[in-house]
Amino acid sequence: MPRTMSVSDSILIDAAPSAVYEHVSDPTAMGRWSPENQGARVLGGRRETHVGMVFEGRNKRGAFRWTTRCTVTAADPGVRFAFRVHAIGARQPRLRGAIAQWEYRFEEADGGTRVTETWTDDRRTWPDVLANAFDRVATRGRTFAEFQRGNIRTTLKRLKAALEEAENAGRPTTDG
Repeated sequence: MPRTMSVSDSILIDAAPSAVYEHVSDPTAMGRWSPENQGARVLGGRRETHVGMVFEGRNKRGAFRWTTRCTVTAADPGVRFAFRVHAIGARQPRLRGAIAQWEYRFEEADGGTRVTETWTDDRRTWPDVLANAFDRVATRGRTFAEFQRGNIRTTLKRLKAALEEAENAGRPTTDG
């Protein structure tokens, strides 16, 4: 069976696209929302998000921990943020190769922002049978597409809750 190479989901957040982008495009903050990511460390001297920015993400799934090296491929404030994952390892991302791409799109919608998160499997050189077998071990019985669909949904729900709570905390109350 051919594998699904990309999955995405969207959610409407009651905040401006620029505000949502500002949070999502900070790789050190992703651990607040992601069920696997534990945060990141930006490499190099320049800290603001830009195309070419490199960061190492710390991740955890159950007892397993790993680090990825990622490079930002799109940094369009309020519109799009994307990065590719191109190295992985237990403590250091030593194993290099095409692994995955992540993309976030931001569109004005209904007075807020529709955020669409997309994961794309970059392991195109892996035979489907090998990738599917590896995926089922790494995700306890699912393909990465199925697994990432759940992760994306969780991330988007957590992002929405956090940003709307922060947005509402800054609004004056209508009580007496």
